Amino acid sequence: MKKTSVFGKILVRLRPHWPWLVLTLAAAILSVAGQIMAPYFVGKAIDCLVYSVNGAGKRVIDFGPIYRQFLFIAVCIAATVIGQFILFLSNDRVAYHVLASLRRDAFKKIEVLPLSYIDGRAYGDVSSVILADAEQFSDGLLLGFTQLFTGAATILGVLVVMFVMRWEVALVVLLVTPLSLLAAKFIASRTYKMFKAQAEARAEQTAFADEMIAGLKVVKAYTHEDENEEIFDGLNENLRKRSLSALFFSSTTNPVTRFVNSVVYALVALVGALLAIATAGTAAPFTAGDLTTFLSYSNQYTKPFNEISEVIAEFQNALACAARLFALIGEPEEPSDEGLPALENVKGDVEVRDVAFSYQKDRPLIEGMDLSVGAGKRVAIVGPTGCGKTTLINLLMRFYDVDEGTILVDGQNIGRVTRKSLRENFGMVLQETWLKTATVRENLCMGNPAATEQEMINAALAAHAHGFILRLPNGYDTVLGEEGTLSEGQRQLLCIARVMLCRPPMLILDEATSNIDTRTELLVQDAFAKLMEGRTSFVVAHRLSTIKNADLILVMKAGKIVERGTHEELLAANGFYRTLYEAQFEE
Repeated sequence: MKKTSVFGKILVRLRPHWPWLVLTLAAAILSVAGQIMAPYFVGKAIDCLVYSVNGAGKRVIDFGPIYRQFLFIAVCIAATVIGQFILFLSNDRVAYHVLASLRRDAFKKIEVLPLSYIDGRAYGDVSSVILADAEQFSDGLLLGFTQLFTGAATILGVLVVMFVMRWEVALVVLLVTPLSLLAAKFIASRTYKMFKAQAEARAEQTAFADEMIAGLKVVKAYTHEDENEEIFDGLNENLRKRSLSALFFSSTTNPVTRFVNSVVYALVALVGALLAIATAGTAAPFTAGDLTTFLSYSNQYTKPFNEISEVIAEFQNALACAARLFALIGEPEEPSDEGLPALENVKGDVEVRDVAFSYQKDRPLIEGMDLSVGAGKRVAIVGPTGCGKTTLINLLMRFYDVDEGTILVDGQNIGRVTRKSLRENFGMVLQETWLKTATVRENLCMGNPAATEQEMINAALAAHAHGFILRLPNGYDTVLGEEGTLSEGQRQLLCIARVMLCRPPMLILDEATSNIDTRTELLVQDAFAKLMEGRTSFVVAHRLSTIKNADLILVMKAGKIVERGTHEELLAANGFYRTLYEAQFEE
């Protein structure tokens, strides 16, 4: 994404906050006006330090005019303080509101992105964009507005006052200024790519750390700590090199512009001193006070260039981070289903007609699949790893849309109804358990918030989870992840209870008992048998002993249904299913 495009998107984000931006600009002008006028009155106070001889023949100083100049200086300081207070207040409000809106939009975008986007990236990379990149962008925005507003106002204000006071000296300052601008532009133009590379390296490191923390048990089980340290060191070294390159190159702006500023200060002192000597005794002398004022102005004039050069470096980083944020927000969403009818009064008839699907277009997976399942039937799906079992589930839930063909529920094409209504009619228990950081009660009622206390307890009893829930510190009000730690089997029992509480007309069980011991599995299978009565059920299973009572068993291989029938029929056919079955019961 080009910098101009990113900057345009930032301006669009700032548009709703224009009253606060106007207030920021007004506060910057007030603050700068106070800063500019203070040296002017200091110079006037110095010119008031002249001796006069009183009646007694002593040399004295009239402090009355000096006190008046001090009063003016105090007013300038007060205006500067008030202006800076309002400036930071309004600027912070704009920056944090923009940050909040960006994070909100990025999080909303994740919820409507197709699963292919999430599946194709490390979770840590996506979270890094929302958290780290957004924070970097906010910091750059805060610093940028504060320094840019005050810096620009200071430069213009000082130039105007200097030209009004003495155009000869002001012209010297103005002629040397382009050196500082050219140096800052030269460096800034080369830092954007460096900061973008730094942001990408940071995201890669975050993604790896997130992945390793999530799989720490597996890492320890395979004693892979040393290898992970080597990989992390490599990522860390890559980030270090990119960070050093970006920061070193961007940090050269400050010493370069400071050198130019020192040249400006020296020239002002030289020209001012010569001018003071040349105009001494004339009608319009260049006084010592004027020289002092101009030396202060030369510092005030050149200081914003230092600050702006720092801001430019920081702003390049902010733009690079903003580019990643806007790239996420701009990702194509799932096709909208607004206006489509809802799937209602579902009985559970499911039909798959000539369906084709592949994750990568050059690698076909499912081709020409046909399937018809009557309402209330139990369908088991078996086959070797990678044969397409979970893919079929993804298509039924519309986590992915078919490339060709149609899937019908009660005769309605699921591609022509709302996803929400489709998924509300499916209960799903996966092999990978997911529970949010909340109470047990909130996790169980996630799919049915209107459930009563007794309904929740009945679902937990049916899933054989009630007993261990009561043993938690606060029972059903225990906050998981903070007060209560559960085993994988217990977590899966809670997921099963969650579906039992929803009681949908169709069920999907993807290795739902994989983390449960044999004794509990028998109890849960009995509970599932009751739950599946009258409901269309799709059961993905590796343990073939659990699906003997299925009404239909689909045997998949390389994305195709190679066999179908009951357990007895498939054994009698002496085909691939029998090979799988006997492999599990070889003894």
